[in-house]
Amino acid sequence: MTIIDNAVYVDGKRHTEPETLEQTSEVLASCGGMAWIGLYRPTREEMFAVAAEFGLHGLAVEDAISAHQRPKLERYDHNLFTVLRPARYLDATETVEFGELHIFTGKNFVVTVRHAEMAGVAKVRHRLESRPDLLAHGPEAVLYALLDQVVDDYAPVVAGLENDIDEIEDQLFSGDSQVSRRIYDLAREVIHFQRAIHPLPEMLEQLRRGFEKYGVEAELQHNLRDVGDHVQRVISRADSFRDILQNALTLDGTLTANRQNEVSAEQNEQVKKISSWAAILFAPSFVAGVYGMNFEEMPELHWAFGYPMALGLMVVIAGGMYAIFKKKGWL
Repeated sequence: MTIIDNAVYVDGKRHTEPETLEQTSEVLASCGGMAWIGLYRPTREEMFAVAAEFGLHGLAVEDAISAHQRPKLERYDHNLFTVLRPARYLDATETVEFGELHIFTGKNFVVTVRHAEMAGVAKVRHRLESRPDLLAHGPEAVLYALLDQVVDDYAPVVAGLENDIDEIEDQLFSGDSQVSRRIYDLAREVIHFQRAIHPLPEMLEQLRRGFEKYGVEAELQHNLRDVGDHVQRVISRADSFRDILQNALTLDGTLTANRQNEVSAEQNEQVKKISSWAAILFAPSFVAGVYGMNFEEMPELHWAFGYPMALGLMVVIAGGMYAIFKKKGWL
């Protein structure tokens, strides 16, 4: 069994650590309190064993096994099934890594299922164990604390993405040929980030609607509202990132087109110069070619001034063409 931690809490304090799920149920029956079971990538058989012990709904269990779920909150009778998408920013690769956390909460139990490496669940457990007064509120306290931790962990992601976007702005005007690819990669990460956070306000609203019905403590209500405020700030920043990247992509296209136009204009100028000199050199070559055919009946062939006249004609034609091209700005 891939159980990372299995503990029963009574009055907010860690009471015992059963070795099996059956023992966990026995302790709950005899002592009351709340069980918190942490699983890491459980198999189908292991997940169904947990489901049988705590009465988890089959559809939610299938989702937890298959993973790759979008954030959501579903209620099955008196149990809640919550899916969260934790994220962390990797400085080494300048990318965002997304995990997946499934949380089952019932009257007297919490089951957390992780499908990626993340320290958030352990941090929440340790923090709540240091606050027995808060942990004594039961499964709702664990769920709200996990929500709070996941949202707090988004802050370094926002900072990392913001830094990457600042670097892109510098690259845009440096003529870096790889900037377009980086913009696309960043835009894809921002879209994935938005998919992880955009469902959260509706999920929190669903929880708020159950405050009165399920008698949620005032302190937990306050904590959840604080989580909602953080979520709105994260969403606002992520949405602004997408707008900035869209503008950056448009600007990159404009700058690329301008650079191509500049290159094309430079090439046209070079073509003009080459063509001008080719035309200038062609004129003397043409005159020389004509007078070099040496036919017997050619005019001026035996004329004493024929040679100076041919040279002069070459110079006049070449000079005239040079003057024309110079005036047009081709030379």
